[in-house]
Amino acid sequence: MTSYKELGLVNTKDMFAKAVKGGYAIPAYNFNNMEQLQAIIQACVETKSPVILQVSSGARKYANKNLLKNMARGAVEYAKELGYEIPIVLHLDHGDSYELCVDCIESGFSSVMIDGSSLSYDENVALTKKVCDYAHSRADYVTVEGELGVLAGVEDDVVAEESHYTKPEEVQDFVSKTGVDSLAISIGTSHGRQKFKPEQCTRNADGVLIPPPLAFDILAEIEKKLPGFPIVLHGSSSVPIEYVKEIEEFGGKLSDSVGIPEDQLRKAAKSAVCKINIDSDGRLAMTAAIRKVLAQKPEEFDPRKYLGPARDELKKLYMHKNKEVLGSADRA
Repeated sequence: MTSYKELGLVNTKDMFAKAVKGGYAIPAYNFNNMEQLQAIIQACVETKSPVILQVSSGARKYANKNLLKNMARGAVEYAKELGYEIPIVLHLDHGDSYELCVDCIESGFSSVMIDGSSLSYDENVALTKKVCDYAHSRADYVTVEGELGVLAGVEDDVVAEESHYTKPEEVQDFVSKTGVDSLAISIGTSHGRQKFKPEQCTRNADGVLIPPPLAFDILAEIEKKLPGFPIVLHGSSSVPIEYVKEIEEFGGKLSDSVGIPEDQLRKAAKSAVCKINIDSDGRLAMTAAIRKVLAQKPEEFDPRKYLGPARDELKKLYMHKNKEVLGSADRA
């Protein structure tokens, strides 16, 4: 059994309190491999931003839990080596069972999400409370994120055909009964690179899909019900059109890709939303860079020569997010 404190990590409690008070959001970046982790730490150290390293159940299977634990330890040491010590959380994204959450906590995660949003309300409450009771009973106090409402889309093992907005009238009861530390809500964000169907959008003069706005009225109601409580947005990638075009230019096919506009995310980050999850944008940035190298240099077979540029592009993207979108730069 490993405590996250042994790895040099922190939980989200103080991090979220500062974000809510300061009117910014903490970046929650998913990673699966070394290059992604390097890019995240470099970007966050250079912008002096706190960060949440997110690991999905699928990523944990892909990378191996013991390797991940030591990658997190390495991330803390790497930040120090780069010259600035930033707060780092290791977080389970979309945990789907009590057993998985416990296993992650015992292997050094400082925060877990238990996603019971596909269950009935009472079942969601019971499962979330069970995880909270375990996580909070530990001497090192692991923080827990719950979810109310359902996001549409596909991300690793998480699949939902339709979204269901969070009901503001349920949030007080849910938080009170579960003891959860933060709450993921559904206000129109979605998993994957196709966050909306074409028929839900309009098109500009260039034929680019323009999505409908997020339901900020629901967010405002939730803030009234839970003043100062940490709110989380999943599925918040912007799906930059330049990456989509570059991927397609070099052989990819990503028709009807559409994300959450950055101005919508800036607005959310200034509210009680203090954690914004970004995964698809990172996948697009890396894929675009890799495809470009392999198309322009077909003789290349050294992984460092295409994963290096992919890492650099990802770092550039995340620095932009921290500075221009989430407002987390200079907050560490």
